[in-house]
Amino acid sequence: MAVPLNADRALATFRAAGLAIKEVRSWRTHNRNHIGPWGPVHGVVIHHTGEYSTEAGMVSLCYAGHSTLPGPLCHSVIDKAGTVHLVGWGRTNHAGRGDRDVLQAVIGEKPLPTDDEADADGNTHFYGAELINRGDGRDSWPEEQIDAAARWAAALCAAHGWSERSVIGHLEWQPGKPDPRGFSMDGFRARVARILKDEHEGPAPSHPAPGPKPTPYTPPPFPAGLAPGKDRPSAKPLQKALRAAGFLTITDGDLADAYGPRTQAGVAKFHDAHRQFKAEGVTRDPAIGPKGWAYLFTLAYGKK
Repeated sequence: MAVPLNADRALATFRAAGLAIKEVRSWRTHNRNHIGPWGPVHGVVIHHTGEYSTEAGMVSLCYAGHSTLPGPLCHSVIDKAGTVHLVGWGRTNHAGRGDRDVLQAVIGEKPLPTDDEADADGNTHFYGAELINRGDGRDSWPEEQIDAAARWAAALCAAHGWSERSVIGHLEWQPGKPDPRGFSMDGFRARVARILKDEHEGPAPSHPAPGPKPTPYTPPPFPAGLAPGKDRPSAKPLQKALRAAGFLTITDGDLADAYGPRTQAGVAKFHDAHRQFKAEGVTRDPAIGPKGWAYLFTLAYGKK
């Protein structure tokens, strides 16, 4: 069961992925939560917008909706230049009712069955992005747009520890839907998988050092006799960042200098969601590692 990212963490996640972001009006609180639940979330649905006059007009439509379908109509609109417009956060009118068997396949990250029923509420369980395209088979799909869409999807997958199998097209979810038209969802998922793999492994060194690969790092217990803040930095900033990013529940009164079991449990949750940082611990920062700390700080506070 995955709790949806809150708006602050989502924004930090997208920015950390290098996406160009535009925040549209009151997107953080613009949603359909009064209609029904949002969450648990299990995956990402990719759409195309269909016929449009201007990109700005389509962004406005996806924010406001129309008389028969109130907005927001998705969480993000991705234009042809690859800019991600955030138009809502929470339950949105993007996925509608789709096939429960498809939902179960997404949850289990298994091959998708044919979507031949509409017996499950997708607005509860999926993030959604609308890619601006007429969907007529002739409108172009610029590389910048497809790349941004894949990195948007991969960022959400990485935040939840999902693979590319948690990314589906609207046409794979709801019977009779054609979108996205003009590219293969199998190819799109392969692109997402490459992004996730690159994030997990990191860039290859130009001169690899010989010898076996390092074993995954496990934070050691706080050694007796070391003075917090001298031999090892205080754990309080780490605890606050883990709390702000949603990996640790702790009150101000419980903050402590020691890297105790609760702090290590919060670090373990961070590692489960961002496995590329698991082997990064160093002597003076044993719990999280410098790159992992920088990424955690971005998730927690929305800046580097």
